[in-house]
Amino acid sequence: MDSTIRAEWHTLQDVIIHRPGIEMFFGLMEPYSFLYERAFSMDEAVYEHTELERALDRAGVTVHRLKRLAVKLAREDPLLVHEARRYAEQIVRFEGPREEARRARQEFANNVSTFDAETIFNILVLRPSVRLDEKAGVRVIFPRVTLDVPLANLYFMRDQQAVSDLGVIVSRMSKPQRRMEPLITSTVLQMAGAKIAHRVTAPGTFEGGDFIPAEDFAMLGTGDRTNSSGVNQILEHGVGFEEMAVVHQPAHPLIPGDEPDPMIDMHLDTYLNIPGKGVAVGCLPLLKRAKVEVYRRAADGRYNQMSGNPVLYDFLVGRGFKIVPITTLEQLCYASNFLCVKDHHILAVEVERVVERVMKNLEEETAADPHRYKALLQQVKKEFAELKESNLFFPRKKEFNELGIEATPIPLQEITGGYGGAHCMTCAVNRRPTG
Repeated sequence: MDSTIRAEWHTLQDVIIHRPGIEMFFGLMEPYSFLYERAFSMDEAVYEHTELERALDRAGVTVHRLKRLAVKLAREDPLLVHEARRYAEQIVRFEGPREEARRARQEFANNVSTFDAETIFNILVLRPSVRLDEKAGVRVIFPRVTLDVPLANLYFMRDQQAVSDLGVIVSRMSKPQRRMEPLITSTVLQMAGAKIAHRVTAPGTFEGGDFIPAEDFAMLGTGDRTNSSGVNQILEHGVGFEEMAVVHQPAHPLIPGDEPDPMIDMHLDTYLNIPGKGVAVGCLPLLKRAKVEVYRRAADGRYNQMSGNPVLYDFLVGRGFKIVPITTLEQLCYASNFLCVKDHHILAVEVERVVERVMKNLEEETAADPHRYKALLQQVKKEFAELKESNLFFPRKKEFNELGIEATPIPLQEITGGYGGAHCMTCAVNRRPTG
């Protein structure tokens, strides 16, 4: 499987998605700890995910489901199954009375060789262990199963890796709740033939939502999820673009203080995206506060930092990009988290369907911390009234009509509760240059 991408607007060829399973249920039990934005209907979320898959298929994209691809590759490569079974043995623990725990551990070790690939995949995702409580009587043993941080965010397939002009950059996730995900996704990608350009290692962190390629240059966000060590590793090993723009996570001007709120602009793609050649969509208050360090590639392949620190808005305009602005409300509703399937054609979150849930969540945050969120809520309410009156909720933008951008709206009002839209939910593996 080819694994290179030079520009976000090149025609998408192959994409990997993960249809949410029972692991999402556990995320909904405690959304905050599992990094979700809010609670939502799992049944509706899974249906919406199938609609996203259908939209990708209709757009001519070859869609691979992670579990299906893993099972297929496992059937073709016994070594992959062997390694996965060995890792599963390390995950599953047994506790309880010494003899019972010993017996259970031995039995599991004997049985794991008979487990099929799908069972092993479920062990890797759910991470179960068993405590045995023995009671009086014959074979009266209560097996209490616990899960060690099931991978409830696995369906956000953008973040575990990014694909550059050199190949796959494997992430090291910032939050320990997600750190095991790249082990699964990178193994599947590598077994499918993808080229691994670099694996980010400690103390570096990097997440794929912070990477946007733009043909002559690429943008790399840094902040809560991608740190300076991760940036340096990628500049040294992961990319070959002539120019790299390292974008510092901005604080919203309506939030007191200079510290960014990571749930407002977690990744670069939560406030900026590219729907076509020479066009960018972004939230102006954030674009005009995000500082950029510009690096140019020297003859020896190393990147040298240029003088000056433009803001992201000026950087993009200086490179000939037309900026299509979105309001803060639309940005909070994942407007910029669309997926470009080919030049001037995107699959976008239907913002109007998400608004009520996002505003309710912001109202609750404001009630808990009015000093921090009151001004933001007031602005969002003002924008809501204006958008409702004009009926121009994203992706219904007059600029799109003027620029010839085709936007296919996707109803994702429930599944976005995990914090992410179509861009976050897709691992774009390769794109073909247009023309």
